[in-house]
Amino acid sequence: MNLADIVYLPSDPTAYRPAIGLIGCGAITEEHLTAYRDADYNVVALCDIDRAAAQARREAFFPEATVTASAEELLAMPEIEVVDIATHVAVRPPLVEAALRADKHVLSQKPFVLDLAEGNRLSALADASKRKLAVNQNGRWAPHFCFMRRAIAHGVLGKVQSVQMAVHWDHNWIAGTEFDRMRHVILFDFAIHWFDILGCFLGDHTPQWVTASCTHAAGQRARPPLLAQASVEYESAQAQLFFNGNTVTGQSDTTTIVGTEGTFKSTGPDLGKQTLTLFRKGKSEKINLAGSWFPGGFHGTMGELLSAIEVGRTSEISAANNLQSLALCFAAVESAEQGRAVVPGSVTELTDSTS
Repeated sequence: MNLADIVYLPSDPTAYRPAIGLIGCGAITEEHLTAYRDADYNVVALCDIDRAAAQARREAFFPEATVTASAEELLAMPEIEVVDIATHVAVRPPLVEAALRADKHVLSQKPFVLDLAEGNRLSALADASKRKLAVNQNGRWAPHFCFMRRAIAHGVLGKVQSVQMAVHWDHNWIAGTEFDRMRHVILFDFAIHWFDILGCFLGDHTPQWVTASCTHAAGQRARPPLLAQASVEYESAQAQLFFNGNTVTGQSDTTTIVGTEGTFKSTGPDLGKQTLTLFRKGKSEKINLAGSWFPGGFHGTMGELLSAIEVGRTSEISAANNLQSLALCFAAVESAEQGRAVVPGSVTELTDSTS
């Protein structure tokens, strides 16, 4: 396949430009709204229990949008067809359900749910309502991740044998925030992107078991453990993930994917700046990438949902698809808690002590 033909940048629906409402206007929604404004999406309402937060987002991004502190008021607006729900996971499922029952398509922030049964129920409700329910796995549209997953799907590497990813960055920014109270902020809230992308790279493999661990790093300021690692065993492949959220200097992000016919290596100082190289047939080829994860990934997820709605197909970031990523993530958290290997799917929810 000609690598130049691989489409990895976010794409938009041909003509569908529905009215969009946003519920939850916290820090991450600056990326959502930057992407939506740049893509010329039609955001007509902003909601947050802190009305001032919604007001600030309106002034910065969509000055004609309606501001409200009531999700019920936003969901009652008949012109809104799509709702982006960007609240914390613990309070999100009832809002997702209310949006679906109000006949809206939904883009849910990640991680999707704390209970796989609840996720399956919401996915089934979306199907019964003939509405789309998608999860904002924006990492899939990080340029290096998106190019590699598209290339793998086209057989560029042959059969994938191994995936190794290591992330060294400073996550101490969470100190004093709501995330500082999340015991597994690395394995759950952060690493869900990496568990999810594993499902893209190794989609034709079934994970057999997961082992994981976490610990506090010397000198870290945040309360939860900022060191974490996970290994995933497949029938004919392996994956290893390593995270150091207390890297003050020398930050880096590296991904190596080895297949039967080639190898991808992507490396850089952070998640947004990556140099991607393909090794194949005795040669190496640097892939020049455009775009960025932030805010491009948020353009990618909403664009994918809108495109799926426009043509009536299943979204590649559907809730049902995302539950496979969550099953892998939940197994890793349980392994870190119990100190043993865990079969993905055997752990169906995160309890208060592990979330």
